[in-house]
Amino acid sequence: MTIKLPNPIADYVAANARLDVEGMIQPFAPDAVVFDAGIGKRFEGHPALRSLFEKEVVPVKAIFTPDTARQENGNVVVEGPAHGDFPGSPLRFTYRFTLEDDAIKALEITL
Repeated sequence: MTIKLPNPIADYVAANARLDVEGMIQPFAPDAVVFDAGIGKRFEGHPALRSLFEKEVVPVKAIFTPDTARQENGNVVVEGPAHGDFPGSPLRFTYRFTLEDDAIKALEITL
């Protein structure tokens, strides 16, 4: 299933599919905040996002494949499975994106 996502989100998802750390960082604002409820940590800014992607995403080949998207309270909520070399794979995730100036300003990831 193909869904239409705003460009910054589509760019992030495409880079994640390639496990391309630089590509995953690029759509985020320099001061973006990511909260990953699965690991219970908050990451702020590109250096912290690089650490997140290099330590938590790439080593386990975690690839998010969204299958639904909706607008909710000014955010874009995207849901779908993530596959990879981690316990319970695949797991269904909800990604709640806040966009600002054609960039991802915030992302909350929950199961």
